[in-house]
Amino acid sequence: MAEKLKIATCSLAGCFGCHMSFLDIDERLIDLLELVEFDRSPINDIKHLGPAVDLGLIEGGVCNADNVHVLRQFRDRCRVLVAVGECGITGGVPSMRNSFTLKQCLEESYIRGAGVECAHIPDDPELPLLLNKVRPLHHIVKIDYFLPGCPPSADAFWHFLTELVAGRDPSLPPALIHFD
Repeated sequence: MAEKLKIATCSLAGCFGCHMSFLDIDERLIDLLELVEFDRSPINDIKHLGPAVDLGLIEGGVCNADNVHVLRQFRDRCRVLVAVGECGITGGVPSMRNSFTLKQCLEESYIRGAGVECAHIPDDPELPLLLNKVRPLHHIVKIDYFLPGCPPSADAFWHFLTELVAGRDPSLPPALIHFD
């Protein structure tokens, strides 16, 4: 039996909808597990990326220093890296804050927002440093493939992954690309 491909997944600044859609491949996940094994992923609850991964799937934009670190680690350790969903490809909904300064966003969130008055903007050193703008993944590292959709459908995930596992270039038929 051929060695299984190692897949790692991660969610950065986003809603986790792409992972939920991935899980919607349902019983086909059993078939996929015949061909791949998961490294870092919420699917198996492994939180640390192994030293050598064949395929990295990352959803979400890049909004803080921790996101940059994780994304660069994935790029260094993954032979193939895929930006999944619109947040990973364009910055998506989290990038809506890019129309404002970071200071404006923080003041609206913590000082004036939702009718709740706070004394200050949190500045605990344990909190990740926010970037001035939310960025798509390809602004930080080289991305090999883009899996579009918001989120990509389960069928799009299945088609994309089975094409990659079979060693083919995973072009999606237009019927599989949609935005819910």
